[in-house]
Order: sequence, then C-alpha cells, then structure tokens
Amino acid sequence: MMGLGSAIGAGLFLGSGAGVQAAGPAVLISYLVAGTLIILVMWALGEMAAAHPSRGAFSVYAEKAMGPTVGSTIGWLWWFQLVVVIAAEALGAAALLSTIWPALPVWAMALVFMILFTAINLTGVRNFGGFEYWFAIFKVAAIVVFLAIGAALVLNLLPGVRSPGLSNLTTDFAPAGLEGVATALFIVIFAFGGTEIVSVAAAETENPSRSIGRAVRTVVWRILVFYVGSVLVIILVLPATSPALASPFNGVLDAARIPGAGTAITIVAVLALLSALNANLYGASRMIYSLAEREQAPRYIQHLSPARVPRRAVTVSVVFGFAATVLELLFPERILPALFQLLGSTCLVVWGSALVSQIILRRRADRAGTPLPVRMRGFPWLTGVALIILAAIFAVGLSAETSRTQLISTALLIAAIAAASTLFRRARSRQPAA
Repeated sequence: MMGLGSAIGAGLFLGSGAGVQAAGPAVLISYLVAGTLIILVMWALGEMAAAHPSRGAFSVYAEKAMGPTVGSTIGWLWWFQLVVVIAAEALGAAALLSTIWPALPVWAMALVFMILFTAINLTGVRNFGGFEYWFAIFKVAAIVVFLAIGAALVLNLLPGVRSPGLSNLTTDFAPAGLEGVATALFIVIFAFGGTEIVSVAAAETENPSRSIGRAVRTVVWRILVFYVGSVLVIILVLPATSPALASPFNGVLDAARIPGAGTAITIVAVLALLSALNANLYGASRMIYSLAEREQAPRYIQHLSPARVPRRAVTVSVVFGFAATVLELLFPERILPALFQLLGSTCLVVWGSALVSQIILRRRADRAGTPLPVRMRGFPWLTGVALIILAAIFAVGLSAETSRTQLISTALLIAAIAAASTLFRRARSRQPAA
C-alpha cells in the first residue's frame, strides 16, 4: 500500500493531462517504456531489499557496490527529491481543495496539511501505516470507479451520453513527434517516482523477505493498470487539444455527465496527494536517518524516540515543506510550478544506480555462494535490458530542449551533492573519536 500511496498522487491526477497535451495519444508509448523500466528496477530492488533490508535501501546498496561517495550521493539526491515533492504535494492538495472549499488561502491549508502529517509521522510507524493503508484503499477504489465509468462511456453504455469512440486515439496519434514523446516520458517517469519507497519500508516489516517479494509482485502491475488504464480512458474521451486536460479526471466525468462528479474527483485527488505526501515523508525521514547512521549526515539526526521513531529525521525532512508554505504566501501561484522544475530527472539516476548495484552485488553473491531469499529472474539479461532502456531515455531526453535542461540541471545537482558529500566525510574523518 505504501508503494501505491507514494506513486498514485500528483503524477496521475495532475500530470496525466500534461502528458497527453505534450504527446497526444502517443503518450501511451511513454507509459509503456517507463512502465517496463520500473518493473525491471523493482525486480532488481526486490532482490537486494530481501537480502539486505535497510532504511537506506538503494543508497546502502550503492555504497556496498560502488563505495561511500556513490551511496551518499544517491541517498542525498533521493532525500532532496522527496522533500521537494512533499512541499509540492502539500501546495497541490491545498490548491485543489480551494477550488471547491475556499475557506482558507492556499498557503494556510498547505500549512495545516504539513502540521497534520508531520504529527502523524512523529507518532510511530504503526499509526503511519494505518493512515497510509486506508488512504491507498480509498484511492484504489476511486480509480476503479473512474475506470468503470470511462469504459461505460467509451462503450456507449451511458444513457443520454454519446460515445466518443476511438476517434481521439486514431486521429493524429503523435502530433508533436518524438520530441512530444520525450517530453511526456519525463512527466511519466516523475509520476512513477516513489514506487521504490517499498524497498525503504521493507526494513520495518516483520518479515522483510516475504513482504518485499509480495510488494514487488503486486504493486508494480497495479500501478501500471491504474496509470495506463486511466490514461487510455482520458485519451479516448478528451482530445489532445481539450482545455479539460488541465484537470483530466474532472474532464472525463463531466463528459459522462455524472452529477457532482467534479467535486467528488477533486476530493479524491486531494486525498491522493495527501497520501503521497504521507508516504514520501516516511521515505525521506528514513533515508536521512540511514545517512546519519552511516556517518554521511550530521550525528544529530541519528536519534530514535522511545517508540523507535526517527523524530529528528522527520523534523529535518519537513523544513522545506513549511518554508514552501511561507513562499506561497509571499509569491502566490508561482511556487508549485517552480518546485516541479526542480525535480528534473532524479528518478532516472536513482533507478540507474539500483540496476548497477544489483549487477555488482548479485555477481558478488554468486561468486561467494551466498544464498539470496529472492532472486531476479532473467539475470543479467533483464537488468541489461533495463540499462539499455535507461540509456535510450537519456539519449532521447538530450534531443529535446525541455528534457535536456532537466538532465543538465540534474547532472549539476549530482556533482554538487557528490562534492559536498566528499567534503563532509573528510571533515568528519578528521574529528577526534567521541
């Protein structure tokens, strides 16, 4: 449920329409490519997480495989990605809620959300897990209803509503060509980002090997069904030039003439964003705690409450979100777009590090005769396929101006984090032992 909670959020309810606008019906190619990649990444992560459950997950595996600089850089990069996403989801949920319930300004509602979910994450993993479980179930039920209504509309089963048929899918399949598919691909990758949080959560389950195996098998295909199914309905019902794509789920339900549907789906979207915020705050706090535990972040963060909650790690991980609410007060409606631009292609780097780490650690385990609780099938060929897909995405991304800027920004961010991480470790190594 945490994998669903983290991945089904802004990327689906807000980003799917942007993907269709960028690529037209050819956005389905973007979803199939990204979907294949995330399946293979999750298989690789599942193998490593079952063998070495850790709060630092892929950061720890990168360190084991490629050394402390790579492990620290990946950990800090993912933490930075999540704290930005947390702020974006708080502001996004507040902005959506204000369209149907403008009782408070956006910045004030975002502040309430940040306070509420900080408190939930400070009370213990059991309470957090309970909230996330019910959030995820609600989202899944809502998407299933949406898919059923969309199918009925397309199949001309709704009385008094004319079916759009297949014309929107077959007319001008790729209006923006390869560049549109590339732009949409990065939107889709951002949407799938967060699925890897399953490997972080494995460390706090009773039976990590069993839990991670089940999660990898079920979460990925559920996400693909929900995403690809929802986007297919949106493509069939709404033309690629429709202004309704700004809020695609509302647009489909308006076309189906379902009374009160717009308000209902807005509430669902708000809860989806808050669920993703909840899951991502969990992931961010565990990652920075793991970095502190490995002496790659300040020792201050390495503290557990009597309930074994990394409260200082939670607190550090919400600072940016609270700051974003203040910035929203000062610069209304300008902060959320800026936050999305910050994210770039960080997901691709994290996924790539997981694939390389799995190749190295799997070969190392096989040479030593070490048994693995979960073994990725088709190794090393499927991992190689994933790396080829990843390389192709980078190549296509560099060919399009929008994604090229994101890739360059991400490269500069990685270089800065790697340099800072190296300097931090050197400074710590010169400190006298406590």
